[in-house]
Amino acid sequence: MSELQAVVTGREPFLKRHPVFSYFALTYAISWTGALLVVSPHLVRREVVPKLGGVLMFPAMLLGPSVAALLLTRVLDGRAGIAELFARMRVISFGIRWYGMLLVPPALVFTVLLCLKTFVSPTYAPNHFLPGLGFGLLAGFFEEIGWMGFAFPRMRRYWGSFASAALLGVLWGTWHLPVIDFLGAATPHGTYLLPFFLAFTAAMTAMRELIAFVYARTKSVLLAQLMHASSTSALAVLSPPGVSAAQEALWYVVYGAALWVLVAVFIRRGFSK
Repeated sequence: MSELQAVVTGREPFLKRHPVFSYFALTYAISWTGALLVVSPHLVRREVVPKLGGVLMFPAMLLGPSVAALLLTRVLDGRAGIAELFARMRVISFGIRWYGMLLVPPALVFTVLLCLKTFVSPTYAPNHFLPGLGFGLLAGFFEEIGWMGFAFPRMRRYWGSFASAALLGVLWGTWHLPVIDFLGAATPHGTYLLPFFLAFTAAMTAMRELIAFVYARTKSVLLAQLMHASSTSALAVLSPPGVSAAQEALWYVVYGAALWVLVAVFIRRGFSK
């Protein structure tokens, strides 16, 4: 049976007919299963998951986006697809201005916290937790193999760049659910967990729009990895350590709003189709 006949008769493999759905299903399954395995000893003993256990879930989750992308690329596109994916991770031939985008997340986080410290409360003073740089590098490298290396190019074929980035941003935020109560300093977040999650997801969706804007013009997965690393590192390094759950939700709301203002500016310049 030819490939065209397979499509017409509906006998084409499910993975090939629904690569985006398959990717997210596999990513969530790998990541959330990994997170569950890390904390399973505490769950079996009916213990509250400690802060360290929550932090350790995150490295296990990083395997999901990258492993799912590599497996599906190999199955759907063969060795040539894998080679093409890694080629996009080596694209560095673009203008110096795009490297300037790497300064946006730390500059914006610092500015937002400085303004909140000045006009709201000294509690919002930026931190300087330098080991957070390591978290950012790991997250950026592994996650973007999947988010921008596999998912986004396929999503934008159907929905265009802006809508695809928005949907990907929401799915990216939701992907953090197993560890969301362990992110930031105000853990557990108690009654402010839902507001924090919504503010976090709104901020991540705006950041995804900025990453997608850069990728649409450079086709560089490497630059997407560096932008993601810059974003995660900025949050890990600068997030104020002494905030309450309510204060943490508030500063994420302000940060998210600032990011969306930037997105609006870039939208005026238009996305590549």
